[in-house]
Amino acid sequence: MAPRTNDSAGDDERATAPPPSGHEETPDAPRPPTGGGPPPGAPEEEHAPGTGRRPKAGPGAGTGRRVPGGESAASAGEGRAGPGPGARGAALRRFAAAARRGRGPHVVSCAVLLAVAVTAGSVAVGGGREEGRAGAADVAPAAVAGGLGRGDLGAGIRSLQGHLRAQPRDFGGWATLGTAYVEQARTQGDPSRYPQAERALERSLALAPGNEQALAGQAALAAARHDFAGALTYADRALEQNPYSERALCSRVDALVELGRYEEAADAAATADRRRPGVPVFTRYAYVRELRGDVRTAREVLRRALDSAASPADVAYVATALGQLAWNQGEYGTALTHYARALAADDGHLPALEGRARAQAASGDRAGAIETLEQVVVRSPLPGPLVALGELYEDRGADGDRARARDQYALVDAWTALARAGGVDADLDTALAAADHGDAGEALRAARAEWDRRHSVHTADALAWALHVNGRDEEALPYARRATATGYRNAAFLHHRGMIEKAVGHDRAARGSLTAALELNPGFSPLGARAARAALKELEAAR
Repeated sequence: MAPRTNDSAGDDERATAPPPSGHEETPDAPRPPTGGGPPPGAPEEEHAPGTGRRPKAGPGAGTGRRVPGGESAASAGEGRAGPGPGARGAALRRFAAAARRGRGPHVVSCAVLLAVAVTAGSVAVGGGREEGRAGAADVAPAAVAGGLGRGDLGAGIRSLQGHLRAQPRDFGGWATLGTAYVEQARTQGDPSRYPQAERALERSLALAPGNEQALAGQAALAAARHDFAGALTYADRALEQNPYSERALCSRVDALVELGRYEEAADAAATADRRRPGVPVFTRYAYVRELRGDVRTAREVLRRALDSAASPADVAYVATALGQLAWNQGEYGTALTHYARALAADDGHLPALEGRARAQAASGDRAGAIETLEQVVVRSPLPGPLVALGELYEDRGADGDRARARDQYALVDAWTALARAGGVDADLDTALAAADHGDAGEALRAARAEWDRRHSVHTADALAWALHVNGRDEEALPYARRATATGYRNAAFLHHRGMIEKAVGHDRAARGSLTAALELNPGFSPLGARAARAALKELEAAR
C-alpha cells in the first residue's frame, strides 16, 4: 500500500516527474514503511540509469523544467526513425548563431553542446555488423552496471560501448546503452542523444523481440520526448513481461500524470509502491499528493525517502525535491537548507543549483542567484533556467542587462529547434517562453497543439496564459480555473488566473487570486511578482 500518513489526501499528476535512481537496492537498506515488494522468485529489473522530465522538466524548465515536436514516438510499439541529418544540421546552425550572439559563459555552453550534438548522427558503437552469438545470459559486465549505478554516465557509456563492440548481440547491453543515452540527454540538456537512444533500443528489440528492458527503455525515451501516449503503451507492454519493472512502473505513472489522467496516475503510483517501493516511486507518490494540495503528506513521504536514500545521487535527488516543495510554499530558508544538503551529496547536481538560485532570488540575493544560474546554463542551457536568468537580468536593469536577457530568450528558441530535431515535442516550452518573451501568436499555436495532446494542469495554465497575451481573456478564464482546480498550490498559476480575472472585470476574484499568489510564494518570479503587485494596487485604487 502507499506510504502511510495520518491524513487521507487525494492524488493527482506530476509535470516533471523524477527518474528512477539507477542504484542497486540491497536487502538491508532502510526504506520507508510501505507495502511489500515482489514475492520470492519474482522477476527483477536490471537497474539502468534513470530517464527524464520537468521539466521539467524538465524541470527542467523551471525546476519545474520541462523537456521538449514532431510526431509522437511509436505509440503502437514500433520505433520511429529520428529526424534526418538535415533537420539536425539546421537546428545546430540556429543554436550556434544564437550562441555567437550570447555573452561570456553562454558561448562556452553552446560550444560544448554543439560538440556533443555533432556526434549524434549514428550510434556510437556496433556499426552495422552483428558478430558472435547472443545467449540468454549475455549481459553488460558488472563493472559497467556498477559505473552506471554510481552515476558516472560517461564512464559507464564508454564501457558499454567497448563491451558491445565485443558482444554486439547482447540485447541487454543495447537496452542499457539506450536508456543511458536518455539519461545523458536529461542530465546534460542535450536532446541530440535521443536518436542515439532510439537506435540502441531498436537494436535490442531486433535481437530479442519484446524484451522488457528495451520496452521499458522505450517508455522512458517516449516520456522524455513528451510522447506520453507512446510512453504509456510501451510501459504497459513492458509490465506485461515483468510486472515488477521499476522503470516501467515509474514511466507509467509519469505518462498518466502528463496526460492529465489523475485518478489513474494515483492508482498507478499505489501499484508501483506495492511492487517496487524505493526512492523513484516515493518521489512520484509525493508529487501526486502535492498536485492535490496535500503538501503535508508529500513532505512526509519525501522525508522518509531521504532517510532511505542509500547513494549520493539519491540523496541529492530527494533533497532537491524537498527544496522544490518548500520553495513552492514560500519557505525559502527551508528550501536553501535542502538544496545545501543536495549539493553536499553532489556538488554538480543541476536541479539543486537551479533551485538554489530561485530561492536566492526570492530571498533577495539577486547577485547570488544570477551567479548560480550562469553556472547552470553553462552546463545545461534548458528553457527553464535560461528564462529565469533572463528575467533576473531584466529585474536588475544594469547597463547591458536588457541585451543579456534577450540573449537568454534567443537561446530558448534555438534550444527548442535543437530539441525538435531530436524528436522532442517542445510545444509546452515554446508556449510558456513565447507568451512572456516572444511571439504571442506562436505561444498560442504551441499551447493549443499541446492541449490537443494532453489535458494536464500545466497545459491548461499554458493555454490560459497564451490566450490572455493574445487578448482572448473570456476564452482563457475556463482554462485558468481548470489549472487551479486540483488544489495544486502554485503561485504562477494563481497569478495567471488573477490577471485573467482582472482583464474580464472580475475584480473581487482577481484580488483574491493575486493576493493568494503573493501570500503563497511572493518570490515566485521577479517579473511576475512585480506585475501581480502592480495589478493589486490598480484593483485597490479602483474600489
